[in-house]
Amino acid sequence: MVSLMDFNTDTLPTWCKGCGNYAILSAIKMALAERDLAPHEVFFVTGVGCGSKLPHYMRSTGFHTLHGRTLAVATGARLANHELPVVAVHGDGDSFNEGMNHFVQTVRRNVNLVDLIQDNRIYGLTKGQYSPTSEKGKRTPTSPAGSIERPVNPPALAMTLGATFVSRGYSGELQHLARLIGEALDHPGYALVDVMQPCVTWNRSYAYGFYKDRVYKLEDEEGYDPTDWDAAWAKAQEWGERIPLGVLYRDSSVPSYEEQVPALKAGPLVKQPLNELGQEDVEALRAEIM
Repeated sequence: MVSLMDFNTDTLPTWCKGCGNYAILSAIKMALAERDLAPHEVFFVTGVGCGSKLPHYMRSTGFHTLHGRTLAVATGARLANHELPVVAVHGDGDSFNEGMNHFVQTVRRNVNLVDLIQDNRIYGLTKGQYSPTSEKGKRTPTSPAGSIERPVNPPALAMTLGATFVSRGYSGELQHLARLIGEALDHPGYALVDVMQPCVTWNRSYAYGFYKDRVYKLEDEEGYDPTDWDAAWAKAQEWGERIPLGVLYRDSSVPSYEEQVPALKAGPLVKQPLNELGQEDVEALRAEIM
């Protein structure tokens, strides 16, 4: 059986004390251990940002890629071996600014991966510039008069693109977040986990005190049905005095991108023989790319 200890390393996180990323790291370990997934049995892809350093602090297999290219690389990894669970971990800037087009394409294709977004509504690594999810009027070093841009609504955006699993978590609710990540791992298609992750250094107006009295769990809402698109759309718009947590929307009937690629029907590409290439062709290809 896989345990939380299997993911531990000697490298300690350098995040600020109180950062929500600590809980996200723990929740990921808990979800993987619950599903008996060992470090070599899941592949992480991260971008650039405070939270994208997560694989540095846990024993795992993964790839730390360029800013905004997280989902493009994650899609490539998934197509190379669609038997391997793939988890993309990146921030709101990486996802919805530098990586917005990749977000759009990944969602609409329904690539079978978990897209975990550490949404602290700020650029934390570069010292507090406003991000695509920052509220209008946000004052930062790059918007001293207040941001004039309207914020991106991740759950609503994902739904308009046809996402088949849309959820919101909160790093202040560790057990609940771990369950959400586990459900996303089980989903047969693209799965968004938009995590409200307080930045206690650069975005104190959205620290734990803001979320404490606002968040509530959809599981506690009598009669809520995450397969009801209209009900989910209404919840995706809800922000302010009340912020819903949990699975907003789920549709397991849509085939994933991988299921529809003819070349993958014979099995993962990494396991398919190179029958059509001779040894000379293989060596020439290797020399070209190495």
